[in-house]
Amino acid sequence: MSDQKNHNQDHMAQATTDVLKDPVCGMTVTEESKYHEEFKGKTYFFCSDKCQSKFHSSPVQYIAKPATTTADAHTQHHQTTQSVNDASTTGTTIYTCPMHPEIRQDHPGNCPKCGMTLEPLIPELEEDENPELRDFRRRFWWTLPLTIVVTFLAMFGHQLNLFDMAVQSWIELVLSLPIVLWAGWPFFSRGWQSVVNRSPNMWTLIGLGTGAAFIYSVVATVAPQIFPDSFISMGRVAVYFEASAVIISLTLLGQILELKARSQTSAAIKSLLGLAPKTARRILPDGTEEDVPLTHVHVGDLLRIRPGEKVPVDGVITEGSSSVDESMLTGEPLPITKRIGDKVIGATLNTNGSLIMRSEKIGSSTMLSQIVQMVAQAQRSRAPMQRMADQVAGWFVMAVVTIALLTFFGWGLFGPEESSWVYALINAVAVLIIACPCALGLATPMSIMVATGQGATHGVLFRDAAAIENLRKIDTLIIDKTGTLTEGRPVFDRVVAASDFDESEVLRLAASLDQGSEHPLAEAIVNAAHERGLSLETPDNFESGSGIGVRGQVGDRQLALGNTALMEQLGISVQSLIPQAEELRSEGASVMHLAINGELAGLLAVSDPIKKNTPEALATLKEAGLRIVMATGDGLTTARSVAARLGIDEVHGEVKPADKLELVSKLQKEGRIVAMAGDGINDAPALAKADVGIAMGTGTDVAMNSAQVTLVKGDLRGIAVARSLSEATVGNMKQNLMFAFLYNALGIPIAAGVLYPFTGWLLSPMIAALAMSLSSASVITNALRLRNKKL
Repeated sequence: MSDQKNHNQDHMAQATTDVLKDPVCGMTVTEESKYHEEFKGKTYFFCSDKCQSKFHSSPVQYIAKPATTTADAHTQHHQTTQSVNDASTTGTTIYTCPMHPEIRQDHPGNCPKCGMTLEPLIPELEEDENPELRDFRRRFWWTLPLTIVVTFLAMFGHQLNLFDMAVQSWIELVLSLPIVLWAGWPFFSRGWQSVVNRSPNMWTLIGLGTGAAFIYSVVATVAPQIFPDSFISMGRVAVYFEASAVIISLTLLGQILELKARSQTSAAIKSLLGLAPKTARRILPDGTEEDVPLTHVHVGDLLRIRPGEKVPVDGVITEGSSSVDESMLTGEPLPITKRIGDKVIGATLNTNGSLIMRSEKIGSSTMLSQIVQMVAQAQRSRAPMQRMADQVAGWFVMAVVTIALLTFFGWGLFGPEESSWVYALINAVAVLIIACPCALGLATPMSIMVATGQGATHGVLFRDAAAIENLRKIDTLIIDKTGTLTEGRPVFDRVVAASDFDESEVLRLAASLDQGSEHPLAEAIVNAAHERGLSLETPDNFESGSGIGVRGQVGDRQLALGNTALMEQLGISVQSLIPQAEELRSEGASVMHLAINGELAGLLAVSDPIKKNTPEALATLKEAGLRIVMATGDGLTTARSVAARLGIDEVHGEVKPADKLELVSKLQKEGRIVAMAGDGINDAPALAKADVGIAMGTGTDVAMNSAQVTLVKGDLRGIAVARSLSEATVGNMKQNLMFAFLYNALGIPIAAGVLYPFTGWLLSPMIAALAMSLSSASVITNALRLRNKKL
């Protein structure tokens, strides 16, 4: 309990006979702990009530063996998904590197490639302050007064004559020891790790630079007699304790600023996590109710949602009706009316009525959890542009070390005779310090992290960084019809009554008969009758024909409802309404005939309505220069009807999943950059094959898992939003890379002393350290500007 920093380090251990461990957080516990629970004949002990509650809600999750902790480059995409799911479902905190997302482990630490502190894959809503930020802040503030004193003595000590200069060197040494060996220890540790792992990085340079300056100064203080007279200045061998001290203090300050800025990139995930309510009101079998933590809700539980409360988990309404505000997840501004049988999404807000729901998806299966997983996965993926920057950064460090060596020997051999090697040391240290591969490494991941968070708040989820980078390039969009352009569910269109029959009566009788059918078209007709307040009767002698219609008796009338084939089978003429039927079919509607006592009474049309935002979305995409292609499994007549209404010229009807896949391949061979938008299982192959797959959040899980982009509310306007964000993000990444390259291209030659022969300018290692720290901070600050982008 006192060692809280261990609390999230090893969520995978369970109690053993040798060492007892809390199976939730991994802390060492004893059998005397008052928090314990039995499961499958074994007793588990816990450090706190909180951990015991988590275990009680789902013990299997904490006993199950977790996934592997590192990812191979060839399996990065698969294991990214696996690790995100593991982190979400088992309570295991997976730690990863912001710059190298393939690095994963189950406890905090530093990245073996770049030395950066690992971060939780999915941040906790109520997590404590970053322990590294707290540690660096403590090291910075405790040693800052020492740094100021050392710097003051180095700059003004000889003028004030406070001490003999040889004594002053010893004073600076004593004051610098805690700065270098304590405050700077994390940097030297990371620098050594970079050598051991053969992965040179920023810490290699800082370790070499500060270490060289400090060791030289210690030797100059302890054994000044070994140095030639040219090294003596103002009564002592020149020392540079202040350079090491200031570099370490400024690097600490830069790390503090960077860690603070990096913490803001997880704000999107934290805001999503904050949407979920903490408790749910469960209805027990005896009718009593109790408030339980959300982690204690199980599939099938009946839950009450009172006005003003949030829906706890995903499920279906079993009692009551109300308007539910889903804007926090879908962006839809108007509350949606929910009745018995309607689905509700966890974390949405019940506005006025009281509802009872049955839970269907809990924990990591809810839409909110899946959104969090997708955002986390996208934030931790690597863009193609980033891979290039990573490769450059590796060679860059070796180039900098080479330039530093050339600077050292160049100044030592050809510099001013009286102090050439002093100049050599200082300029070589300045070269090592000013170079900043960190700015290169952060240039793209920071932009990606901010962009994915920004997309999530607008109902656009990116699965990986490549999707963000590629979406701006697409020039062709293939769109599925059902569920993508249209609502994907049949809705009653209209009724056409034959002469001597009333339209309302035709609808009422058809709906009465259809109450016995489970067909989606029948459901649409029954719903339409209910909405019009028509009084329905119970059908007798109900019979369902195999795909051609239904028959039965309502009151004293014999009814038949179905297609032309059923009418022909019964010998009923449909000649009188053929023109109206053909017109309805040309508009894409499904037409059914109602016969009463052997006489045609009217037509009923059911259609799949076009989404209200589809025309606007297509117009925007066309203006952007995209070629729009419709591909649907529906009949060609219906497809052309919908395409004509939407102004789509290229239509492919009656296509199978393999045909959609072939269409994507064909367009790609023509040199097109293809995006595919769909919502069904039949779209999955094409979604996976396309350069960018775009799934509707209202569609199937298979489609969403196959796509790189998901539109949460299924609104095609989200494609334009995603493209705009893609363009802004890539622009931001290019700005960051350009700044990082220019900074290093200008800074390194100046630090090496290239300008000295012309201007007499040399760059102090202290100024170099300040510039290095600010370069990383400026890259992150520029990435955070994306949060203000209007989409």
